Amino acid sequence: MIGLTILVLVAGARAQGRDPHRIRTIVIDAGHGGKDPGNLGTGRYKTTEKHVSLNVARLVGRYINEAYPDVKVVYTREDDRFIELMERTQIANRAKADIFLSIHCNANDSKEPHGCETYVMGLHKTEANMRVAMKENAAILLEEGHDLKYGGYDPKRPESQIELSLRQNVHLDQSLLLSSLIQKQFKERVGRPDRGVKQAGFLVISYTTMPAVLIELGFLTNANEEDFLQGDEGQDYMASAIYRAIKEYKSTVEGVPVQQAEEARPDSTRVAVKEPEPVQVKDNGVRFKVQIATSAKRIETKPRNFNGLDGVEEHKGEGLYKYTVGDWPTLEGARVMQRQCKEKGFDGAFIVAFKDGARIDLQKAVTLAEGR
Repeated sequence: MIGLTILVLVAGARAQGRDPHRIRTIVIDAGHGGKDPGNLGTGRYKTTEKHVSLNVARLVGRYINEAYPDVKVVYTREDDRFIELMERTQIANRAKADIFLSIHCNANDSKEPHGCETYVMGLHKTEANMRVAMKENAAILLEEGHDLKYGGYDPKRPESQIELSLRQNVHLDQSLLLSSLIQKQFKERVGRPDRGVKQAGFLVISYTTMPAVLIELGFLTNANEEDFLQGDEGQDYMASAIYRAIKEYKSTVEGVPVQQAEEARPDSTRVAVKEPEPVQVKDNGVRFKVQIATSAKRIETKPRNFNGLDGVEEHKGEGLYKYTVGDWPTLEGARVMQRQCKEKGFDGAFIVAFKDGARIDLQKAVTLAEGR
């Protein structure tokens, strides 16, 4: 349940007169532009990704400005011009943004795929995720000297994608929360097919210093979705959904929980977690867990507070309490638990790793667990 992931005010920071969780600046990035049209539609409307993303970005900004005059909205582009990917990131960093949104449209060689999805920076879970990232990152090929700017990164090489996806994102918790809220709005408010929250290596959200997400509004190569996304009404619906998600996220991180956890009736929310088959591995101190909630206020680790999940552990760091379940020597074991958590409503559940009780980078943990 998203309501359990509560990021609230840190009392010490507030006492100093500055709240570190206050949302003051939001950067909205309309994908592609100018000589880079992005993905194209079926040909019926001459739809281009660059125009749809720009229209939706402007609408999101308008909604935010109307509701929160004190929040500064910064656009990476406000017209049809080409902006380099690294410059988009630098615009957000220079503005000291509290949120970075990059808005895009998807495409596929097949006309069948449909639905919206939201990405955060992280490990590729599937080849499909990698292909989406490679296609969006290919925009750097239109930039002069891109090989030097991006440290030799080549969007055509899967190896480059894997290396990029391993960059550690210190804002992963918040990015996952915002992504989950966006997907919830797309599904519940607009009725769009939900393809979920995913992780992949996108350049435009790899070098930001704030919570960052990349939104794929839908597939322009699907006739029905192109019909919806190229029209004024469809664009307004999608922009409104993104705004509502930001509104809920803002309320949550600024200390006004949108939704409190309901107390479960006896045995009504118990989770029967199927244990994976035991794997014989060398015990090197690495453990994989699933993080399900983050809060500045302590939550009792009783099953009723976590939808019936047993064995919830509390970890404190950076002024926040983080709650995990599971304790596995392998990544595969943690993935079983992660699926169970998502089935129980913890849409933003993600895997974290520890070694000898201290949290470590996930990819480093995988390497250690595999004995490499």
